Amino acid sequence: MRKQFDLDLEGLSAALYKMAAGAEDAIRLSVRALTQKDGALAQRVIDGDGAIDEQEKSIEQRALKIIIKYQPVARDLRSVTCALKMITDIERIADQAADISSIALKFLDRAYIKRLEHIPAMAAHVTDMVHEGVRSFINRDGTLAKSVIAADDAADGMFVGIKDELISYLREQPDAAEQIVYFMMIAKYLERIGDHAVNIAEWVIFDLTGTHKEVKIL
Repeated sequence: MRKQFDLDLEGLSAALYKMAAGAEDAIRLSVRALTQKDGALAQRVIDGDGAIDEQEKSIEQRALKIIIKYQPVARDLRSVTCALKMITDIERIADQAADISSIALKFLDRAYIKRLEHIPAMAAHVTDMVHEGVRSFINRDGTLAKSVIAADDAADGMFVGIKDELISYLREQPDAAEQIVYFMMIAKYLERIGDHAVNIAEWVIFDLTGTHKEVKIL
């Protein structure tokens, strides 16, 4: 029974990893669609969001079957519970990538106020956070999870830098207000993706220690 439980848990983790990889790709592709003004790519991200939603439902069902079949307790129950929590964050990450793609569609035939540099850099950073957060769960690596949480300071700093730059542009080019607002929204979506990566890492620490945000649970 123990061996089968471990195999089922490994299968659950593998499905979660696959879902996360899809969300990571969605972030990368959405920003590429934005920078390259690629409408087909943006639509591909939007259309692919439904598949990630379906993966979330499938993983939920697998997790519930594990709970019903094995009635796990303590650490085993925490691992299954954490997987359920993480897929919620991963699904929202994919939603935000689709939101970025929706904005990208608005600029296909419009010149940008400047060459996009900071948004792609921030996107790369938060995508790495997501990847490392999920990897910390797969490998049960608390040190890696803590590094993801620490990396959020840099993500927040990038957001502030982008926001300050956009506010400066707004003063200089008030006619570009609509575009500036959309870029601000994109930066905010990326900041939220970083926050979701932190959530994932915090659930990993909970899985390993039974403590979440300094509050002992289970």
